Amino acid sequence: MFLAWRELTFARGRFALMGSVVALIGVLMVLLSGLSVGLVNDGVSGLKRMPVDAFAFEEDVDHSAAFARSAVDVTAVDEWATVDGVKDAAPFGNVLVNTRTDSGVDLDLALFGVQPGTWIAPSSATGEDLAGPGEVVLAGDVRDMGVDVGDVVVIDQIGTELTVVGFLDGQHTFGHVDIGYVDLSTWQEVHGGVRPGEEAPAWVYEQVTAVALRGDGIDLAAGDAAIDTTSMTLDESFGASPGYTAETATLQLIQVFLYAISALVVGAFFLVVTIQRKHELAVLRAMGASSRFLLRDSLTQSAILLVTSTAIGVGIGLLLGSGLSATEMPFALEAAPVAGAAVLLVVLGMIGAAVAVTRITRVDPLTALGGNR
Repeated sequence: MFLAWRELTFARGRFALMGSVVALIGVLMVLLSGLSVGLVNDGVSGLKRMPVDAFAFEEDVDHSAAFARSAVDVTAVDEWATVDGVKDAAPFGNVLVNTRTDSGVDLDLALFGVQPGTWIAPSSATGEDLAGPGEVVLAGDVRDMGVDVGDVVVIDQIGTELTVVGFLDGQHTFGHVDIGYVDLSTWQEVHGGVRPGEEAPAWVYEQVTAVALRGDGIDLAAGDAAIDTTSMTLDESFGASPGYTAETATLQLIQVFLYAISALVVGAFFLVVTIQRKHELAVLRAMGASSRFLLRDSLTQSAILLVTSTAIGVGIGLLLGSGLSATEMPFALEAAPVAGAAVLLVVLGMIGAAVAVTRITRVDPLTALGGNR
């Protein structure tokens, strides 16, 4: 410990350079973590906030696009209500639309169709709850775009008008698009392309996107076998959101490479330091210092450098991240991912340093005495 601290204070410039690199990696990890969480929230925050445990989609539907391609007969709702473990079952519809308000604001919306007053219908934080056809409850973020209660939202192509009656609390997005909750019959008409004043064919009211399920220990396999559906838990259904799987896989791959690079960089630094200290260490070995003592001293030096540099880097990253959170960029800082990234950086750095300093155990005391000449 004495030797480690003495060298840290004596060779301040060298270790400051190493610490700066580790701190920069820490900053990058925090920013990447915030971007990853922000993209996930922007993609599925609306699903996360729903009181749903699972969805039952059309049989053999593409799992990566189930919300867009699934069409389930509405009679499946009553059948799923009798499955073991199901407490509540409700019809659920989803469709992406382009809209414009009567005040000229363009809105891309994910329309979620639900039956008003049921367990799956949301409660408005501002205004009134959804009560019937022709109404829409929007995500709270939409208010920042100048939309208010009483405005009329017109759906492009078919001209259906929806009156804004309330706003939800905070972010409710699906596939990076704000959510609007509408009455199920309104959703079915929009999904079927029925224009105002037209008579809707009977099939329009017979289909929904999925059956929303709530309950403990739902036997999804038995339900699928009996009702001919493909069910997914709520977490599994995130992969059916547009772009979710590709985005998360890309960011996870970047994080894996970043962690690997951090271990290699730290390991390379300590390998160079160990080589530079070769003669000094040989002298210590010749004076009777054990390999265990030298290893412990070097690893302590690595731990001090890594923990201090990581703390500085995470602190800078949090400051930068707080500024990015106030922008339109999908960025969100959460304690658990940031703490996990910091711990992983220290652990991988220690592993890289440990691999490098094992060279110490092979230092020959005769080197200090000129025995290799």
